[in-house]
Amino acid sequence: MATATTATATATGNNNAIAKRKPVFIKVDQLKPGTQGHTLTVKVVSSKTVKVTTTNKPGRSSMLLSRPVHPTRIAECLVGDETGTIVFTARNEQVDMMAAGATVILRNAKIDMFKGSMRLAVDKWGRVEVTEPATFEVKEDNNLSLVEYELVNVVEE
Repeated sequence: MATATTATATATGNNNAIAKRKPVFIKVDQLKPGTQGHTLTVKVVSSKTVKVTTTNKPGRSSMLLSRPVHPTRIAECLVGDETGTIVFTARNEQVDMMAAGATVILRNAKIDMFKGSMRLAVDKWGRVEVTEPATFEVKEDNNLSLVEYELVNVVEE
């Protein structure tokens, strides 16, 4: 028991020595395809549930599953700030936070490409936090998800 206590104290002592870096908040119009690690404050313009699926496959006994069966919920939400808007793909518990009119902070967000257009997403390494209402007006006429991108292979000679 004494060893476990010492290890915990050492780990706690080391944790205090590491200084966390401050997040750099960016605006929606600064988002580019294939980038990640973004932190931004956005307002939810609209939210639409797209898909609800269960992971229970036919022919498999529920007794054999190692984890409980939960339906996967996906919603497409139009979010934005004073510089523009983008579609955010919310998954599972994120769907409940993305109510129209809510202001959220997206931490460690990434850009996914879907059918040639940009979508914003937060995976298990990121975080979605509801915050106090923002004072800015969302610029809805600059939707970055409506811009279509094409993958081009560049051959250097």
